This record gives sequence, structure tokens and C-alpha cells, in this order.
Amino acid sequence: MTTGPLADVRVLDIATFVAAPFCGTIMADFGADVIKIEQPGEGDSLRRFGTMTEVGDTLVWLSEARNKRSVTLDLRTEDGADLFRKLVAQSDVVLENFRPGTLEKWGLGYDTLAAINPKLVMLRVSAYGQTGPMRDKPGFARVAHAFSGLAYLAGEPGRPPVVPGSTSLADYMSGLFGAVGVMIALRHAERTGEGQIIDIGLYESIFRVLDELAPSYARSGYQRERMGPDTVNIVPHSHYETRDSHWVALACSNDRMWQRLARAMGRPELGDDPRYALPRSRDDRRAEVNALVADWVKARDLADVIAACEAEQVPASKLFTIEDIFNDPQYAARENLRTIIDPRVGPLVVPGPLPRMSRTPPGLHSAGPALGNANADVLGGLLGLDAAALIDLARRGVI
Repeated sequence: MTTGPLADVRVLDIATFVAAPFCGTIMADFGADVIKIEQPGEGDSLRRFGTMTEVGDTLVWLSEARNKRSVTLDLRTEDGADLFRKLVAQSDVVLENFRPGTLEKWGLGYDTLAAINPKLVMLRVSAYGQTGPMRDKPGFARVAHAFSGLAYLAGEPGRPPVVPGSTSLADYMSGLFGAVGVMIALRHAERTGEGQIIDIGLYESIFRVLDELAPSYARSGYQRERMGPDTVNIVPHSHYETRDSHWVALACSNDRMWQRLARAMGRPELGDDPRYALPRSRDDRRAEVNALVADWVKARDLADVIAACEAEQVPASKLFTIEDIFNDPQYAARENLRTIIDPRVGPLVVPGPLPRMSRTPPGLHSAGPALGNANADVLGGLLGLDAAALIDLARRGVI
């Protein structure tokens, strides 16, 4: 993209897999020039993670490396590190997710790079962050889900913990927090001329969104356990099976919603029944309240349950499959599924970029790039290397 609100921002993405690179994807969707720097010959491991396609890259890569340019550069070599430092001089942001100390070992630590470009912003995502007794330990999103406390809560009471929806959730959340941090840091650099480091541990992005888990334990020692589809403190707020074997999510987060649901169920008296009228009383009778709702849902088809809830303005939805999503008019109206026409793979459907912006909408122009597709453009165009120099670097394995 040559337009967009971030068109004047250049990002060097030297990270792998999803976490830090997802920050770059968000920025690229809004026009940033994101240069994906990969190991010569093999590239980012994300190219081989997921469902392989006929072009030799996976669907994950094609979707999540979209709108980026690929440059091959071995940062472990003297020439590779030197070329990278020259790129840093012309860039605004570096994204990395190596183990702490790795860039310093290569002579590419933040202090070194900031001496070249004082306004440089660096996002550093690692398993446990840059400090603390576990800073040097490896980890992926699954481990972050465990360490953050999320995985322990996922599953049915008394049953083994399960994967909380996606094994990559911590990666995406860390990339999202990373994008927020980078935007703040760029604003600060614009005002002061000073760059900075954004330091995120994978587990931190998940721990941050576990609502009242920490303050509740600190105040009362309450240890939350697995609750299946239920929600702590709030009833009914769960999943219920319909007569035609679908599942529906109902959300009653306050007393007014409970009263509306009681009317939808054809039992308005339950709304003011002292046994159920207050959140605490419903929570004390969790099994009883859930049974009332479950019996009502189980006696009806999905369409009837949704219609009754909509008539009383009770939040409810079928638990959607991906097939449901592809056929849903709301997804279509919001363009949550977008098609990229890419020269390598043709039409490719991917999740639409977020957030929606009234004046500066995001865009999609290419799927994840072929390895090294921008070597000539970047190393030749930005750094002025001629064809002979590029051939020599390739021969020596630098690019």
C-alpha cells in the first residue's frame, strides 16, 4: 500500500510465527511498509505451520503475513547485521521475538540500534518478558495459556483442562497489545524524538484479560475452578442445547436481563421471585436456575428460542460453526470475510482487518509474500545495492 494513515511508517519485522508479527500485520493493514526479514533458504517457520497450499506456504502464512514484503537476510553474519543496521537507519519500528539477549549477542541490541536511530521503537515479545527469573526460558502460546491461569479454567468441572478455543490466542493478544504499545511509542517519538522498547511476555497478554481473577483471590482467597460454559458470579450465562440439537448462548448479566428472559420463557413471575431476583440469589441456586433455562431451551427448536429471546431483547446466539459464519448476513454486512486476489494463490478469503475506521479504513492488497520477493526492491532500492552485490550476497548465504 502507498496510502493509509501509516503510509509514512516503516516496520522491520524480524520476528517469527505470530505474536510480534501480528503487530506488523495490523500496521500493514493500515498502510505501514512492513518489511518481513527472514532467514535465507527457509524463511519464517510460520510458512510451514498450518495447512499447506500448492505454492509451498501455509494458509496461516498467506493470511497473517499479508500486506508485507519479504527480504532474506541472515542477521547472524557480519554482512547481514550491517545491512540490517542500515535498514534501521531508515525505519521507525523493529518487531522481534527472540529469546532475551539474542539480538545483543548479534550486536543488534536496542542500545546499538538506537545509537543509529534515536527515534527507533522496538517491540520485544518473549515467553516471559525481558526481566525476571524466567526471562531465558522458551515458550509458545500454549505454555503462556498455562502460565497465565487461562488453561486451568478451560473445561468442565472435574474434567481435564482443555485448549481455550485456540492454541494461538496468546500470540494474537500479544501482537494486539504490541500494536497499541507501538502506536503509543510512535506518538511519543513524534513529540520528543525519543524511541523506546515495548516489552511483552506472552503470558501477560492473557493474564491481563482474566477479569476479576486476581483481585478476587487477593481479597478473599477465592480459587476459581473450571465451570464449563458457565460464568463466575452470573447465572444464567451459559450454553444450552435446543430440541433440534443446536447450542445457544444466553447472557443474563443483570436483573433486567433475567426479567426479560423470564418473560421470554413464558414465566414472568420468575423475574420477581425472591429466590431468583438478585444476582447473589441466582448464583446460590446456580444448578436450579440453569435447569429452568435448560429445560425451556431443550423443549424448543433453535429458531423458536432465538425468536423468543429477540422479542424480549435477551442477548442470545447460536454457537456458530465456520460454515455458519460464511453464510451469515451480519458477517457479510460488516465485511468480516474479505477476499484477496493474489498472483500466487488467486482468490484467498481471510478475516477482515480491524478496527473499522470512518476516515482511514484498512486495506488488503496481497497475501503473505514469497520468500525474498522484495530483496531487489528493499536492498537495491533503499540501500542502493546493485545487481552484482545482490548476487554476491546470495552466493555467500547472507540473503
